[in-house]
Amino acid sequence: MKDFDFNIDYEHEVNAEQFRVVASAGGPTLVLAGAGSGKTRTITYRVAWLLEHGVPTDRMLLLTFTNKAAKEMMMRVEGLLKAYPTGLWSGTFHSIANRMLRMYGSQTGFGSDFSILDEDDANDLMKMCIKELKIDTKAKRFPSAGVLRSYISYSANARIPLKAVVESRAQHFGGIFPEIQMVAERYASAKRTARSMDFDDLLLQLLFLLQENTMVREQLANRFQFILVD
Repeated sequence: MKDFDFNIDYEHEVNAEQFRVVASAGGPTLVLAGAGSGKTRTITYRVAWLLEHGVPTDRMLLLTFTNKAAKEMMMRVEGLLKAYPTGLWSGTFHSIANRMLRMYGSQTGFGSDFSILDEDDANDLMKMCIKELKIDTKAKRFPSAGVLRSYISYSANARIPLKAVVESRAQHFGGIFPEIQMVAERYASAKRTARSMDFDDLLLQLLFLLQENTMVREQLANRFQFILVD
């Protein structure tokens, strides 16, 4: 028995291609569409369809890439439903990762009360690590904190060894790679000691948690029946 009845004429309010997505039975579905083609509208109506067919709000997860897009998506859902969908998980990949890591912080080594480093905080911590290692950045023409963090970030997200990243993107720093590696290791250690994560860590720590912790992976898999990504 369904809990909602919005009296929405789906087949007339969305086009035929959108309706096939809105009313799909479930399972992995990839929709390729250009800008302005109605992707967010389709997801909004998909949420209403699922609610009308008995799926509880807390069994759905809506994900998008920017805060602006996440806010717009929820505004559209609320406007269509004429009420705020209490219990519905929605946000950017980083905000949802943060929320999940707060739930399972004891499983990560960072705890549930970890702090999040913004760009300035992360750069300051990197500078501190360079200073602690007594690296003469002028004599060695060492990369700046921001540049070094960009190499580490690319290495982590692309799953490519840091040495390969430096060799491909900054060959002129190849001769000082041992020092770069030491700073990267000190930076990672300093974050864990301070129980602080940068933006990359939010995604990577959740990835590691899902890969390595069967209990957490199964709990989250059972919690969300539908995951919708805009």
